[in-house]
Amino acid sequence: MAATSKLFTPETLRAAAKQSEGIHLVPLSLRRAIKKFLREREKTHMNRKVLLLSQSFNLIKDANLQLAASASRELIDDPMKSLDVRSGRWKIKSAYGDIGLRYQEDETVAYVASRMPSVYSACHRVLKEVRRRLPDFSPTSVLDFGAGPGSALWAMREVWPRSLERINLVEPSKSMQRASQSLLQDLKDLPLIHSYDNIQALNRKLDKRDRAHDLVISSYALGEIPSLSDRITIVRQLWDLTRDVLVLLEPGTPHGSKIIRQMRSYILWMAKRKCRKSKISSNEVSCDEKSISSKLATLENDAFVVAPCAHDGRCPLENTSKYCHFVQRLERTSSQRAYKRSKGEPLRGFEDEKFCFVALRRGKRPQEAWPLDGMEFETLKEQHAKRNPEDLIIDYEDQFETEADDETPFEEDPVSYPSDVAETSLFHQEDNNSDDVNSEEGSEEQAHAGLGSGWGRIVYMPQRRGRQVSMDICKATKRDGSEGAMERVVVTQSKNPALHFQARRSIWGDLWPF
Repeated sequence: MAATSKLFTPETLRAAAKQSEGIHLVPLSLRRAIKKFLREREKTHMNRKVLLLSQSFNLIKDANLQLAASASRELIDDPMKSLDVRSGRWKIKSAYGDIGLRYQEDETVAYVASRMPSVYSACHRVLKEVRRRLPDFSPTSVLDFGAGPGSALWAMREVWPRSLERINLVEPSKSMQRASQSLLQDLKDLPLIHSYDNIQALNRKLDKRDRAHDLVISSYALGEIPSLSDRITIVRQLWDLTRDVLVLLEPGTPHGSKIIRQMRSYILWMAKRKCRKSKISSNEVSCDEKSISSKLATLENDAFVVAPCAHDGRCPLENTSKYCHFVQRLERTSSQRAYKRSKGEPLRGFEDEKFCFVALRRGKRPQEAWPLDGMEFETLKEQHAKRNPEDLIIDYEDQFETEADDETPFEEDPVSYPSDVAETSLFHQEDNNSDDVNSEEGSEEQAHAGLGSGWGRIVYMPQRRGRQVSMDICKATKRDGSEGAMERVVVTQSKNPALHFQARRSIWGDLWPF
């Protein structure tokens, strides 16, 4: 039975559905830290170092694509099956398994100069949505796997500036560890930060009660592991170290989307498997103990998707020509503009970072009422029928100034207050998406999208044609969120002016109510 919830208004509905943001500005503190870090390093042939780093990423991508699709399918269908699938090109052993890139000093400097602002922006976009979808979630202990120079750490400090108390970083590259420490050295009020070479070292150092973290994040790390078996082993270990929320983030490529889809399927499969085992063992105890143990087992073993999916079923884009990914635009930093190359064209002042992600939480998905339950919308014809004819009468005398209007009882030079600027600015906002974002951020605490299955996800940019808007939406087909599908939703102004107004201001990555 779905839980009752307060009814949304068209305004709060728009505020709750808005998850995307406009062009993201990298914080001044991070820009200064990057500039200082690069000033202290050797910058000769920096453009070539950045180009070589980009080529290394492409080589890893090609090696990943060499893995047989049949082997991947077998491992997903039966994750416990022993498979010895390795790419022959990659023989570097590390804590990640078989990886294709080892970060030395040159690669680290090039990464900080060219990639760190983009990765930070993608992490900030994802973690900000986690905060909006989980308003009561304030992590105190965090594990950052594949931390690199600390891109996700900077994003977490922006999203949860007060709650963080302990952060554990797992990064096998000593050069990356030194870069992370150098970038953070001028910041104040930092949480307790420890760096580890691998997960095994972390487990040896920490007590068993300290191994569980409120938030575990892996950003742009799993794609550097060509071996699918190693990848699944790592994700299993990360899930065991997760007390509440696990976030996986990868580049917005077909291969990155495939990695996220596979890891999502594996965690949900593993959670259901553990729940079935706990139910079988609970049948052997008494009725009272059985109900208590079943609730605890569900809370500990079960899992559901917080974002971006509205369901826990199979991805509807699997085995199609499309793939699920999102875009975050950011303003390029001075280092990116200086060292990134363009193909004979002037470098733009911004770039679009494409990414794929999944955020999973322990427990059972809440059975909430869908946002449009109980809401009634008027058609355009019904709205016109309710108009008062007197409101359509134009008073032409108000269009011209009179002598009485020139006389004012106020002083000639009234004192201006800061509040005057704030009030008048409300009446001079332009009718565009960026202003909607600014006005709706103030309603973030009052209205937020719940974790029920009634919120679909807009995948790809909506198509606006005249007075209708077409959107591709990933939605749940069942109230319990067990299955999902892609649906083309067309909203017209004549049938539903309120939702049409919302659809015209919705963009790629926003939610859509059902």
